[in-house]
Order: sequence, then structure tokens, then C-alpha cells
Amino acid sequence: MGVLATILQGGPISIGVALLLLAMSVGSWVVILWKGWMLHRAPAGVQLSAAAFWQAPDLAAARERLNHFDRQALLLPLVDAARALEQSPSQSLAAAGDRSQQLTRVLRDALHGVLHRLQYGQTLLATVGSTAPFVGLLGTVWGIFHALTAIGDDGAGFRIEQVSGPVGEALVMTAAGLAVAIPAVLAYNVFGRLIARIEADLEGFARDLRELLVRL
Repeated sequence: MGVLATILQGGPISIGVALLLLAMSVGSWVVILWKGWMLHRAPAGVQLSAAAFWQAPDLAAARERLNHFDRQALLLPLVDAARALEQSPSQSLAAAGDRSQQLTRVLRDALHGVLHRLQYGQTLLATVGSTAPFVGLLGTVWGIFHALTAIGDDGAGFRIEQVSGPVGEALVMTAAGLAVAIPAVLAYNVFGRLIARIEADLEGFARDLRELLVRL
């Protein structure tokens, strides 16, 4: 008996659990592939972009260099936010306080925006990794219930063939829950470490940029 036939014989609950696990798997793998592509070169890209920025002769040239090196736009929002501060109306609240405070505010907001983009999808991976085994467990319990029902209906005269299907259904659901959860947990941990490394580099760049612009 195939896996599909085993699931179908479990009825609506087994089919619903299987479809939910399938949706969780597809969603997590979409995030894994997208974030893997985005974060694969991001740590080295941030360091290379920062080095190109600081080797420029002036701020305008540094901004142009970032257009070439910062393909994922991780440093550009910080520089653009600082430049936009110069164009804000002098009578607005954004211009209140001294220059150091203004730069701190705009760089913090820009940094939060970049980090939010880097963190996107992490919540989904954490949710799938923590809940998929329990969703699979629901299918497992339902399969065991079917096996016990078959035994109870036939009493001492039951045959192994009558319970092999429900037991197989229970095992399939257990394996499916783990198969969905394990890649999500591994990806969440790997991406979390990469994001933490990038975040430290971005915070350092923002702090150095603020110190530079305060003196200009």
C-alpha cells in the first residue's frame, strides 16, 4: 500500500493533517531557498561594501561606490537616510535637537528597516519547526485510534491486515511531521547566526557613519 493510499484511508482528519503539513513544508522551503540565496553572500558583501565606502575620497563618491558593491541594499538605506536628513525642513520635528541626535534617530530607523528585511521569514521557520511535530502527532493519534477501533470491532478474531493500514498511517504522519520540522529548525538556526553577524557589521557601520557625519 502506497503512502498516498495510506493517508486517504484515514479519512478527512488524516487528509487535513497531510495537507496542512504539505502547506507548512512548501512555505518553509520557499523561505529557506529565498533566504539562503539572500544571505549566502550577504556577510562578505557587507564587509566589501563597507571597505569600498570608506576608501572613497568623499561622501558622494562613497554613495556611488555603494551603488556598485551593495547589490542587496544593506548599507545604502543607512547612507540615504543620513543624506535625507540634510533635506528635511528645518522647522520639522525631524530637525529638532542637535545634529548628533538627529543622525542617531534616522540611522536607527534605517537600521531597523534593514534588519526587519533580514529577519523576514524567521518567524515562519520557527513556527513550522515547533508545531509540525505536533501536527504530525495528531495524525499519529488518529491512526492509532483507527487501529484500536479495528481491534475492538473484531475482538479476538482480528487479522493483522486490519490494523496494518491504520498503524502505517500513524507512522507516516509521525515521519511527515519530523520531515517538515527538521529542515525548518536547521535553517532557522543557520540563518539566525548569519543575520546576527550581519547585524553586528551594520551596527558598526552605522556608528562609524554617525561619527563621520557629526563632524562634517
